[in-house]
Amino acid sequence: MSFTVAVDGPAAAGKGTISRAVAAHFGFGHLDTGLLYRAVGARMLAGDKPIDAALALLPDDLERPELRTAQVAQAASKVAVIAEVRAALVDFQRAFARRAGGAVLDGRDIGTVICPRAQAKLFVTASAEVRAQRRLQELMAAGNPTSYAEVLEDVKARDARDTNRSESPLKPASDAVLIDTSALTIDEAVATAIAAIDERH
Repeated sequence: MSFTVAVDGPAAAGKGTISRAVAAHFGFGHLDTGLLYRAVGARMLAGDKPIDAALALLPDDLERPELRTAQVAQAASKVAVIAEVRAALVDFQRAFARRAGGAVLDGRDIGTVICPRAQAKLFVTASAEVRAQRRLQELMAAGNPTSYAEVLEDVKARDARDTNRSESPLKPASDAVLIDTSALTIDEAVATAIAAIDERH
């Protein structure tokens, strides 16, 4: 029997880290749905039309090393507002969610649009300032020098696009458990998530 965990939240809130840890804890599969949009964004930057890229997306596209760059993140946010791109990627995500043995999907609209009947839903968030600091550390560690001011501006711009888009805007599902990671350690955030899922599992 499948068990689906939907994890939503803005960029750099910790949802990916939490989702991977939760999947490992319960032995579930994990899909970072943001990588789907990053892969489409990367192909768009390479010259493909966004809709064509979404329709032709292959699992190997999710393994490309450049998907974590700031440029691709911005491209992903732009293609994610295109209704046809989102529609093309819905089936991929829903098929993964139904996999035997359980699945954890993290993204922006998993609990509201992709898997509205998920057995457990989490909305992971943190202040824009905390998220910008985390993303800055990631970028610096990956050898992508930038400034805190630039990263904070990018985070706020992405938040605005994600929450204000007409198609599948970023928002908590009405039955999602809210986890604010601003003042939590990774271990504390993961423990909070596991406890919330245990109540429904």
